[in-house]
Amino acid sequence: GAFQRKGHSARVLSPEEAERLAKDQVLVSEFKQLKLEKEAQKNWDLFYKRNSTNFFKDRHWTTREFQELKACREFTDQKLTILEAGCGVGNCLFPLLEEDLNIFAYACDFSPRAVEYVKKNALYSTERCKVFHCDLTKDDLLDNIPADSVDVVTLIFVLSAIHPDKMHLVLKNIYKVLKPGKCVLFRDYGLYDHAMLRFKSSSKLGENFYVRQDGTRSYFFTEEFLSQLFKAEGYEQVVNEYVQRETVNRKEDLRVPRVFLQGKFQKP
Repeated sequence: GAFQRKGHSARVLSPEEAERLAKDQVLVSEFKQLKLEKEAQKNWDLFYKRNSTNFFKDRHWTTREFQELKACREFTDQKLTILEAGCGVGNCLFPLLEEDLNIFAYACDFSPRAVEYVKKNALYSTERCKVFHCDLTKDDLLDNIPADSVDVVTLIFVLSAIHPDKMHLVLKNIYKVLKPGKCVLFRDYGLYDHAMLRFKSSSKLGENFYVRQDGTRSYFFTEEFLSQLFKAEGYEQVVNEYVQRETVNRKEDLRVPRVFLQGKFQKP
């Protein structure tokens, strides 16, 4: 079982958790940090080589969590153009195309291998989607998508994998292809999520920023940081809140606190 609540209060740590995080202040060396940045694409490519399409579950919760996909239509059968920025192997893309026949999707990913997996999927059709390789921090989306043409952008568990100093470049890039008045739907790891508390010492890259054993990185967002990030690039904030879940494993009597940040940011 699990319960879920949404709100503006960050998760409160237990005294043991707070003590453990306070102790963990040693940062990974600058040399290693630069190496991780340089090899970021290679590390994600290797991740997909190891896990192929089996790591992430298909995300059938997207339309439930993001009613905006339906709400942003002006009439029932209106064809929507969406961009899934950071599509991975299509766990979000294909359930969406199956559930909503009036969608054309652009989708891109940092990993060339992930893009190949998407193209090999039986559900892939060039009439319904265009998938391409893209480093959102430096490759111009306008090379593949017309300016001001997209109704909805989904940015789901993507920004956390990017160095915090480069996140604004992603938002700037997306802004160019989004129609005025339309929005970015965001979901990613929140501060003090269970995954953040599980990092061993010597995994810390910076404030709320960590490296996994496979070299992929993860940032854990606060509501304030996310708000500033989007507003600095000209977006208006519509929704920005923590989603706190407690997943219970009855067999092992484990309670796992999950924290995500969910938001909706509009281009004026």
